[in-house]
Amino acid sequence: MKLQKKMLMTTMAASLALALAACGESSDESQSEKNMEGMDHSTMDMSGSKEVPKGLKEAKDPKFKVGDMAMIKEAHMEGMKDAEAKIVGAYDTTAYSISYDPTDGGKRVTDHKWIIQEEIADATSAPYSIGDDVKVTADHMEGMKGATATIDSAEQTTVYMIDFESTTGEKVTNHKWVTEDELAAE
Repeated sequence: MKLQKKMLMTTMAASLALALAACGESSDESQSEKNMEGMDHSTMDMSGSKEVPKGLKEAKDPKFKVGDMAMIKEAHMEGMKDAEAKIVGAYDTTAYSISYDPTDGGKRVTDHKWIIQEEIADATSAPYSIGDDVKVTADHMEGMKGATATIDSAEQTTVYMIDFESTTGEKVTNHKWVTEDELAAE
């Protein structure tokens, strides 16, 4: 009898969880949620140091200035979308999404957003093209630094370093990087 009751409670809990999950999904699943499907960011530390790569130039006329507050429209990781961010740095560069096999033997990472021109070893002055292979100097995730990556997309833009509290309650400082179109004025 106890086993049947336990099975019934487990079934009810699972059904409730599925129903709540279905209620939370909209038919207009956001592009950022779709983009996150192929990415494993479990080894990414969302916080970083205030240091920026050598040669990175501050933005001349960024949409968001250092100290401004903005809303994060696109999520690279759970808890980013709709979080309020404080701008701590704004830089003009080329931002890349990349795919690579981690140097520590982990599962292939696809469409990682973002590394920047200045985080590519022996970077050329001209932006790279989709399909180019590059060696990564960024260490946003375990196994990233030193990996050979393929450029999935390239965007000449202003990138921002931000501080924010995730929607899951995590305090994040000096997060690198979000692009200008991933932020909205409050």
